[in-house]
Amino acid sequence: MTSTGCLNVLVWHVHGSWMTSFVHGRHRYLIPKLDAGAPWGLGRAGRPWPSNAIEVTPPDLADMKVDVVVLQRIEEIDLVTEWLGRRPGRGIPAVFVEHNAPREHAAATRHPLSDRTDIPLIHVTHFNQLMWDNGRCPTVVIEHGVVDPGHRYTGEFERAATMINEPIRRARVTGSDLLPTLSAAAPIDVYGIGTSQFAVTDRVVGRGDLPTQRLHGEVARRRVYVHTARWTSLGLSLIEAMYLGMPVVAVASTAAPTTVVEEAGVVSADPEVLAAAIRRYVAEPGLAAIAGKSARAAAHTKFGLEKFLHKWDRILEEAVR
Repeated sequence: MTSTGCLNVLVWHVHGSWMTSFVHGRHRYLIPKLDAGAPWGLGRAGRPWPSNAIEVTPPDLADMKVDVVVLQRIEEIDLVTEWLGRRPGRGIPAVFVEHNAPREHAAATRHPLSDRTDIPLIHVTHFNQLMWDNGRCPTVVIEHGVVDPGHRYTGEFERAATMINEPIRRARVTGSDLLPTLSAAAPIDVYGIGTSQFAVTDRVVGRGDLPTQRLHGEVARRRVYVHTARWTSLGLSLIEAMYLGMPVVAVASTAAPTTVVEEAGVVSADPEVLAAAIRRYVAEPGLAAIAGKSARAAAHTKFGLEKFLHKWDRILEEAVR
């Protein structure tokens, strides 16, 4: 660690949106880059990140001082041991970020680190922390932080928007199977990985995987944002839509009920209630704009980047000490 408190942090590029926020901190982020690319060497992948996010290869790491490792997948423990010759949690300080809720039964799923006390487990939502059986592993919740895309909402199109990756393969998990029913209230444009081939009805239109700036601009032109996830941690797309100034209609699952305040939209487990809310926002643009402003204010309060980075500074410094 340097005299300014700047750390050399080894961290893999796993979740692009979370990583975008994380590398905006004050540390030096060492991001593995391999010729094979993902999953173990994606590097920056061309993202416009700050200059302190540095691509490194395993040979590079042999000559570099690494202060702490931020793990996000169990397999990375062995990779760190192989590349650095030090075991995370024992030979080198480490923390583990759990981005996901348990894949199977929340009541009976123990986290892979549940019997360890040497690697703190960082959950990205309180919902995550609650659903996993964390065992003896020390846990902390650091909720998402989001780089503010600006208030870009126009709502000029009488359509709804949603952002879902792989809506065909993950239909039940993402709730994309609900879209045909909800589209009776308004046509729905679907953005994300694997949406170019997503065409269920003529009122549910796959728009493809767009670059972030263009994506935010296009989504914000739609009147209302729809969040359908049944089982996840908390889709960052929901937070981004709120930051854009969009009114939100969300399925009452995962962490969505504690994220979308009453003034910002409608949260329900009843598809009929969700459809009615979409219909009303599309019909009343003034109401939609007011709800969107509340959504943006709530997102800034709960998911501000400065608060996120400050909490991470404390965790990393504690791990090193």
